[in-house]
Amino acid sequence: MGKIFCLMGKSSSGKDTIFKRLRANKALGLAPVATYTTRPMRQNETDGVEYFFINEDRLKEYEAEDKVIEQRVYHTVFGDWYYSTIDDGQIKLDEANYLLIVTLEAYNNLKRYFGSENVVPLYIAVEDGIRLERAIEREKREVTPNFNEVCRRFLADNADFSDEKLKDSGVEKYYFNVELEECVEEITQEILELK
Repeated sequence: MGKIFCLMGKSSSGKDTIFKRLRANKALGLAPVATYTTRPMRQNETDGVEYFFINEDRLKEYEAEDKVIEQRVYHTVFGDWYYSTIDDGQIKLDEANYLLIVTLEAYNNLKRYFGSENVVPLYIAVEDGIRLERAIEREKREVTPNFNEVCRRFLADNADFSDEKLKDSGVEKYYFNVELEECVEEITQEILELK
């Protein structure tokens, strides 16, 4: 039986970079699962890779078809942005191991849907000051930077990934992304032991 490895952490903790490194490691053999979002696509994102970018009408169709595994909404300065994992045939635990970038809430919902024995948390931790610097630098590269959204995400993440919520969710091990290569290697070894 395959596993779903759930990469999670606060914004600007390096999840996307770590995800790409783990996916590129052929020895791990991890299949990606693209989740769905109604937020606009960022520069350097590709539809169907980081996410499937859909509108709210399409999301309502998936809801009507009872295909939404988990969903969360963020009330941003641009309006509500939905993120969802859809039962669209991507996940077949009898065929593969998977890697997803998720929130803590999504991780808990995936455990309920697929069984906690099949879902593994990989929590990326980074000191808050470093995260904030990274977020600001990334936002500066956007065509229309929005620092209000950076601040909103930063504060929301501190609440969403509080130590208490992590503990309540059974997330006990943290992977500290101080040195990227060391962090990736530690996660790689963990995945090889568990799959």
